[in-house]
Amino acid sequence: MANADNRGKAAGQPAVDLIVAGGGVMGLWTALLAARQGLSVHLAERRAIGAGASGGVLGALMPHLPDRWNAKKAFQFAALVSLEAEIAALEAETGLSAGYRRSGRLIPLPKPHNRAIALRHAQDALSVWTMPGRTFAFEVLDASPVAGWPAETAMASGLVHDHLAARLAPRALLAALRAALARLPNVTIREGAGLSALDPANGIARFEDGASLAFGHCVLAAGIETFALLAPLVPPLARPVGSAVKGQAALLRAPVDPALPVIFADGLYIVPHEDGLIAIGSTSENSFADPSGTDGLLDALIARARQMAPVLAEAPVVERWAGLRPKAIGREPMVGRHPDHPTVSLMTGGFKVSFGLAHELARAVLDEIKGGTLGVPPSFTVAAHFEEAGRM
Repeated sequence: MANADNRGKAAGQPAVDLIVAGGGVMGLWTALLAARQGLSVHLAERRAIGAGASGGVLGALMPHLPDRWNAKKAFQFAALVSLEAEIAALEAETGLSAGYRRSGRLIPLPKPHNRAIALRHAQDALSVWTMPGRTFAFEVLDASPVAGWPAETAMASGLVHDHLAARLAPRALLAALRAALARLPNVTIREGAGLSALDPANGIARFEDGASLAFGHCVLAAGIETFALLAPLVPPLARPVGSAVKGQAALLRAPVDPALPVIFADGLYIVPHEDGLIAIGSTSENSFADPSGTDGLLDALIARARQMAPVLAEAPVVERWAGLRPKAIGREPMVGRHPDHPTVSLMTGGFKVSFGLAHELARAVLDEIKGGTLGVPPSFTVAAHFEEAGRM
């Protein structure tokens, strides 16, 4: 492979239009949309598709609050709305379910001042959670639509019913994206040998199995591994542009209606899925000794969930999960063309919002690669992250 690829490069033509490094949700959407546009795509994943943070269990698609509206919140709102149709088309194409449902979200209000704030947010939502033909409420209620979901003791001042939030099954979505890619003749998927180094000046990518490949453009979407791949291409900075944050989550089994809204309370998510599965998550650990092990932090989270939703009191735990999520120097994703290497783009740093934004981020990155503008909030750009890290 390496010799043939390098001959193609020597003749002035890259062996492949686009290399995508990473087989998580960011990389899969990028590869699929690029291939649909006619580009030849080589997707390289170090381990297996979904082996990183994207292969978790939670699947909550939660909007930002509708107050203090800005470009970041507007972009996320539009992405959360458009994802519904994107997934419906993907499911029709592949015959696979992604476990998507616009189930909404319940936020218990324990104190009067929480209710007062929520009522202001309800008014904010009337003007910003809207688009032609669709409006999503941020509704303040005295009692839950379903008794015991959540527990009455948690909502002394009522609760919010957010109608915009949704959920999906992360592994099911990845399986559908992969199946869609497998149908396309212009896509190659390489698992078990990730990208090891890039030579942007000569348009050569090198892989861990010793192969090399000439490319026209490369998108780094390898989760936390992106930061190591990026390091040789980054100017001297005062601080790292990204880090790994550990998350722990669990799957329980209980007779819960899968149509029930997600419960969100002070960092705790309770997410009903299909087949009697309920996801509980997630921790955010900046310091950890074991990146893939679960411990007492998850036990405490599960205990909180059992108190918040009494129907889960005796629900058995069927899976415990832990993984590392990529967090850019701020909380925003880091996407778009590298300011110093025009044939390299980034798709990383999404932390907790990647599943809701990946399809629109991929579309924006590909538009920029084709010569258009990068239609994302300014704080998402690679240059903005470099600036925040402080060039030396």
